[in-house]
This record gives sequence, structure tokens and C-alpha cells, in this order.
Amino acid sequence: MTSTAPTTSTEADRNEQVKEIVCEILEIDVEEVTETSLFKEDHGADSLLAIEILAALERNLHVTIDQAELSRMVNLQGVYAVVGEAPAA
Repeated sequence: MTSTAPTTSTEADRNEQVKEIVCEILEIDVEEVTETSLFKEDHGADSLLAIEILAALERNLHVTIDQAELSRMVNLQGVYAVVGEAPAA
């Protein structure tokens, strides 16, 4: 079963944690970001903030994310996908 919507409470909890991490680094309220709003264009993120998001996700979720994945991490949907595929650290 393949779905883009969270199907388990664990996945939903992880996605909520991802959203909180992203919002904290971008210094925005969780209400300001949607799954498809673009970090750079809609929220003023730069490449340094993108790297900070990647590092915080690795640290807090105990996963390993290749920096090449940054190109996919342009919005929450992309981050959810990358984190979902990331191997445990």
C-alpha cells in the first residue's frame, strides 16, 4: 500500500515533528506553512537554513540524510518523503 498521506500514528507523529523542526529553523508559526508552500520562495529560506533543517532532522529523528537530497527538500511534502526514505543513523 503506497500513500502520500500518513497511514500510521507513528508516521503522523514523525511528520508533525518534522513540521515543528522546519518551522523552528525558519522562525515561522506552524500555521504559516503548508505541505506545498515553498521554503525559499514563500518563507525566505536560504541554502544555509536548508542545511540547518537537514542537520536538525538528522539529530532529532536519528536518521542519515545525504546532502544531495536537499534539492527535494523544498517544501514539507519533499521533507516528509526524504525523511521517510532515510536510513536510521
